[in-house]
Amino acid sequence: MTTATIPAPPAAAARRPLSAVSGAEIQAPLIQGGYVRYANLDYGASAPALSVVSAYLNEILPYYASVHRGAGYASQLSTSVYENARNIVRNFVGGRPDDSVIFTRNTTDSLNLLAGCLPVADGRHTGEVLYLDIEHHANLLPWQNVPHRSVVAAGTLAGTLARLRTELAHGGVSLLAVTGASNVTGEILPIRELASLAHEFGARIAVDAAQLAPHRRIDIAADDVDYLAFSGHKLYAPFGAGVLVGRPDWLDAGTPHLAGGGAVRDARLDTVSWTTGPARHEGGSPNVLGAAALARAAQVIEALDERQWHAHEDAIRSFLVEGLRRIDGVSVHHIFEDADQAEGPGTIGVVNFSVAGYDAGLVAAYLSAEHGIGLRDGRFCAHPLLKRLGLPAGSLRASFGLGSRIEDAQRLLAGLQELRRNGLGWDYVVDAGRWVPANDTRSYPHWAPNTPGTAGAAPCNTD
Repeated sequence: MTTATIPAPPAAAARRPLSAVSGAEIQAPLIQGGYVRYANLDYGASAPALSVVSAYLNEILPYYASVHRGAGYASQLSTSVYENARNIVRNFVGGRPDDSVIFTRNTTDSLNLLAGCLPVADGRHTGEVLYLDIEHHANLLPWQNVPHRSVVAAGTLAGTLARLRTELAHGGVSLLAVTGASNVTGEILPIRELASLAHEFGARIAVDAAQLAPHRRIDIAADDVDYLAFSGHKLYAPFGAGVLVGRPDWLDAGTPHLAGGGAVRDARLDTVSWTTGPARHEGGSPNVLGAAALARAAQVIEALDERQWHAHEDAIRSFLVEGLRRIDGVSVHHIFEDADQAEGPGTIGVVNFSVAGYDAGLVAAYLSAEHGIGLRDGRFCAHPLLKRLGLPAGSLRASFGLGSRIEDAQRLLAGLQELRRNGLGWDYVVDAGRWVPANDTRSYPHWAPNTPGTAGAAPCNTD
C-alpha cells in the first residue's frame, strides 16, 4: 500500500508552544523499547495546566483553608481568593455587572444546575428547552428531564439556523441550548446570531462553552447570551472546577442545586429559607483551589495576543487536516459545509478522523504504545452526532492548544502513515473494554498502577 507524502509544515508557525504548560517534556515509554517525548493531542478532554497556573497554586496552597465561615487569617485569605475569582471569570467572559457567577464541578454540573432553574408556574414548566442533535451529553441529557424538543442540524450552518427559526416560531420555547463549538469536530456555531434568534421568539439562550472558552474570546454581553457554562479542566486549570455565568432571576428562583450549609438564610428541623445569589447553589465547602486555578488561567488567556493565538492554532490544524487527507484510507469528518469558509465562524483546535479497516480504539492504542502519542477515541459523549456522521462505533479526535507545537501533528501523521504502510507493529488485546498492547512490560512511575488506564472504561468513551 502506498501513501502520499506528508506536507511540509509552515516555515515558522507553531514551532514552539505559545504558552508553557506542565508536563510538556514528559517522556512516554514505547512498547518496543525506549522513550519519546509525549505528544499530547488530547487537549479537548483535559488540557494540561498552564505553568503559570501551577506556580500560582503552589504559592497559595499554604494558605488554603475553608472559606466564608472562618475569622482566621488563612480562612480570610482563601475567602478573598475565592470571591475575587468570580469577578475575574465575569470579566473573562464579558459578563454583565449583575450576572451571577456560580462555581460548580464542571460544564455538566453547570447545565444540570440550570435545568433546575427553568421557570415554573403552578407546578409546571412555562416553556420547553430546544436543542440540536449535535450536542455533547452535558448539553443534551439535563434537558431530557424537562419539557424539550430537538432539532436535527442541517448540513450547513445557514440551514441549521433556518430549522431553528422554524421550530422557535411554533412558540412555547423558554430556552435554546447550544454548543459554542463542537467537541467532536471543532466547528464553531454563530453564537450572536443564535442569541438574536432565540430572543426574537421570546426564549433565552444557554451556551455550552466547554470547548469554545479555551480557544476563542467570549463576550456574553456583546453577544446577548443569557447563560454560559464551561470547565476549568479544559481551560488549562486543574482541580476540577466549572462555572455557570448568567442572568440572576432564574437562578435566584430555581431549586438549590446542593442542599446544604451556606445555601440557606435559616434552617429548622423541617423547613428552610434559601438564600439567593451564587451561595444558593454552592452548598457545602466549595472547591477553593479549583476556582482559583480557573480564574488564574482565565487571566492568562485574556492577556494573549488574539491574532498570534489564533494563528498558532490554525497553523497546526491546517497542517494536520491537509496531511490526514493525503493519507490513503484516512477520512476527516465535519458537520457543516460552511463552518470553515471565509465568512463562517471557523473551527477550533479539534480534528476528527477515522482510519479505514481499523477500530478507532485500536488506532489510539497503537499510536500511544508505538509512537508516544495521546489522542481520543470513541463516541465523545455525543452519541447522536456520531450516528449521524455514520460513525456509530466511534472515531478519533486530535485536539491541541497553547502548549502544542507543529511537531505533534507531524508525529501523528508519521504514525498513521506507518500504520497504513506496514500495519501494527505489536499485538493488541481488549482489556476492560479498551485495546491495550499484549504482554506489556513497560515500566511506569513508582506511584502509578502497574497497568494504568485499563480499568473501568466508560461506554460513553468520555470527552
